[in-house]
Amino acid sequence: MSIRGVRGAAIATEDCPRSIKGATKNLLMSIQEKNPSLKIEDIASILFTLSEDLKSAYPAEAARELGWRHVPMICAREIPVPGSLPRCIRVLLHWNTDLPQQEIQHVYHGQAEALRPDLKDV
Repeated sequence: MSIRGVRGAAIATEDCPRSIKGATKNLLMSIQEKNPSLKIEDIASILFTLSEDLKSAYPAEAARELGWRHVPMICAREIPVPGSLPRCIRVLLHWNTDLPQQEIQHVYHGQAEALRPDLKDV
């Protein structure tokens, strides 16, 4: 079995816990829908990053509220590159799976699709 990375990103409508958690929950649920064999117990860890304008909640709280209580998670600040997307939540999920890398489905919501336009039609 290999560890595969699953990437995704979403945009919070504002810097408040409801918006950050809501965007994170929608993103994680979409990742599960796009990767139907993904089981919570097969997730090795999750790294979340937030753009510097988001500071009112941890995305990991949203994952725990979804029942992902035993998954190791950490949140960090994204590099503030000029022109980067505002209110952006990014995720890198490490998944123990037998799937080949090209079968992993990454998820980018709304304006975050601009981060990986090459995946839009995949």
